[in-house]
Amino acid sequence: MDIVIISPPTQRTRDAVVVRLVETLSRQSILSKCYGTLPSDEASSAARLIETEAFSTAAASASAEDDGIKILQVYSCEISRKMLDTVKTHASSAAASSIVNAGTAPQTPSLEGASATTASEDNSPTVTES
Repeated sequence: MDIVIISPPTQRTRDAVVVRLVETLSRQSILSKCYGTLPSDEASSAARLIETEAFSTAAASASAEDDGIKILQVYSCEISRKMLDTVKTHASSAAASSIVNAGTAPQTPSLEGASATTASEDNSPTVTES
């Protein structure tokens, strides 16, 4: 019986993870419905960073008695966590940027301005007694 080594992931597996991350971050998905998408170049660099950090974290958690499954669980969980952190950060940055680009936060009209507008726009007929 051959023993299959599960961990660490091969470079081919790691490259496939990066490709899938880029797709998930830059295309329409369940995640993008909540947080939006990243431009392809930003998604590519984010995906590489996410995978590298997840791999490092998983490698650091490895011990001699692990059969590899625990390491892969750490790797997968780290990828998911870091991906979610990335899209949340991007979404909050995009929201902040749109407020800055608009000049100021949306303003609520004052009551004074609203009543002046209402009075000047009142075109109802005036009833006078004779």
